[in-house]
Amino acid sequence: MSEEHNHEPEPGTWPAMARTALRVAFGLIWVVNAALTWTSEFAVHYVGYLHNAAQGQSAWSAWWFSLWIAVVSPHAMLFVWATRIIETALALALVFGFARKTTYIAGALFSLLVWSTAEGFGGPYAVGATNMGAGIVYVLVFIALIVINSRSGPSLYSSDYYIEKRWPGWRRVAELGGTRKPTPSHPVSWGVQGVVLFGIAVLVFFLVAGLHSSLNVKGASPAAAAAAVSPLSLAAPAPIASARDARLPPLLGTGESVDVHLVVSDDTVTIANGVNYQAWTFGGTVPGPIIHVRQGQTVHVTLTNNGNMNHSIDFHAALVAPSSDFVDVKPGKSKTFSFVARVPGAFIYHCGTPPVLLHMGNGMYGVIVVSPTTPLPPAAESYVIEQSEWYTQQVSGHLMGPDFEKMQKERPDEVVFNGVAFQYRDHPLPVASGKRVRIYFVNAGPDLWSSFHVIGAIFDKVYPDGDMSHALSDVSAYTVGPGAGAIFDLVLQQPGKYSFVDHDMAHEGIGAQGIFEVYAAGTALPAGAFSSAPVSSTPGASGAAAAPVPAAAAPAASAPAGPYTFDAAKGAALYGANCAACHQATGTGLPGAFPPLKDNPVVNDPDPAKQVTTILHGLHGENVMGTVYPSAMPAFAGALSDADIANIANHERTSWGNHGKPVTADQVKALRAQGGGN
Repeated sequence: MSEEHNHEPEPGTWPAMARTALRVAFGLIWVVNAALTWTSEFAVHYVGYLHNAAQGQSAWSAWWFSLWIAVVSPHAMLFVWATRIIETALALALVFGFARKTTYIAGALFSLLVWSTAEGFGGPYAVGATNMGAGIVYVLVFIALIVINSRSGPSLYSSDYYIEKRWPGWRRVAELGGTRKPTPSHPVSWGVQGVVLFGIAVLVFFLVAGLHSSLNVKGASPAAAAAAVSPLSLAAPAPIASARDARLPPLLGTGESVDVHLVVSDDTVTIANGVNYQAWTFGGTVPGPIIHVRQGQTVHVTLTNNGNMNHSIDFHAALVAPSSDFVDVKPGKSKTFSFVARVPGAFIYHCGTPPVLLHMGNGMYGVIVVSPTTPLPPAAESYVIEQSEWYTQQVSGHLMGPDFEKMQKERPDEVVFNGVAFQYRDHPLPVASGKRVRIYFVNAGPDLWSSFHVIGAIFDKVYPDGDMSHALSDVSAYTVGPGAGAIFDLVLQQPGKYSFVDHDMAHEGIGAQGIFEVYAAGTALPAGAFSSAPVSSTPGASGAAAAPVPAAAAPAASAPAGPYTFDAAKGAALYGANCAACHQATGTGLPGAFPPLKDNPVVNDPDPAKQVTTILHGLHGENVMGTVYPSAMPAFAGALSDADIANIANHERTSWGNHGKPVTADQVKALRAQGGGN
């Protein structure tokens, strides 16, 4: 006679194993997910994923993402660690079958949260693609596991089974439906059906409502996250400590000729309060130094390139053959040429090396003012204002770098006066009431037009070209295109604050706004909190050439003590500082200008000689993946240590789906010793 039990027999071996296989396989997926959260890249872009998901949302869901951005941003690392711990715990619990009921419910809720925040309600609606957010797929799998748990009871292939044998009360944590196997023909109550139908209706609602998001929100990738973070979202709310001195400097000299020496360098500059940018500069600032000369003077220009790639200079005030004077200057070299400043006005100078959009978008521009031989009416104050745009992506923390895709699509993160958003709103430019103030205005672009306007005022005169007799009178706003300049005269009679703006209100809202503060006649004007950035009129007035950077000097940084180990975080930082502007943060390069590193055979080659030699000694004129690129790859042998170059090479070999064999510092050292170049 068989022993009577109060529950159904255990399910057969094969169904039980199949259920366990599903749980463990799903757990392994979560192990991979959890491992990725422990990377430095995940932490760097954590807030960026939320910003990326918020872009393109419809009105009904925008508030949800704004709420999460506001909650997470001040405590980003707290949420990073919470995510790491939760995902790791879920992964281990799935693999070992620990607290299954609690794990499945918690996993479903957590996946739903990820889907509705970082994944931006992604759904399967893109034509020709399957981009259903992984989060909602995980929710469905967890629901399936909950159903299996409720129907099958304890699993022999789980840690819960053995814990329950010792502590039966553990079933409250591990089991959902008791231990009795339901009869297949047993009818389901309307109450249960109603709950199920309600759940399906909610799921369908989110999938349909997510249609707009799926068609407009970019995938949650590090590149998309980096591009989604605006520098203004990172900027400190307090006023910036000081503003760039916008006053027109004196003439360089009064003789028949003047000397101008501009030095190109890679520098970190401020673009908003507390936010920096990896720029290419003239003279270490963006914009570059203000150059003030007189009509008819001969300007002797020396350009020294202390940067890491070819650069050049194009003066819009010069009448010269660009093929001989506006030519590329290699790193460590100088170029000298002369021109006569024949036409008066406010002009831009900028780098003209292809792609010009990238070089200008990365900060390579400045102003040259040519005063007419017949002076304009005296002005009590003269200011130089150069409008430009920043197109950014997050490198790390509050450090930004260039985003060439945004430049091409004309989607700036900031439109600024003299390089920094809102600096003259925080520190107004002082003006005396009833006195003439002159503005030398240049629009560096590189993309957008400007409609310059002073709120509450009308320009007394606008000088649009080199013939001062062409002055326009009584103009409220005047349009200046990219690469153009104009001179504005203004007399403000009533003391107070007068905003000057680009009257394209979208531009005004992201930085193109300043203030003229008008003081009563006879009041001493304040000095103002202006920086001592090199905006003087003497960027090398002596004409002495700066010492060029040696092309093959000893490495600037010494190798660390001990054996080399790839430092992923340092590799990413070095790549961002030295390579990302050209090859892009995504490794995709710039079509026709810089080759891709993603899926590049040289980067994936088990023999690293070609890749390392290219980083050490540069490359130009060779066929790379079917294209001969006009832009030269600069040499980094004189600037980076063996370990630094190994870190860059390994970053390229392990990013964007590349799977190259790791490089060691000793390999770099040996290739450096061989010398030569490509």
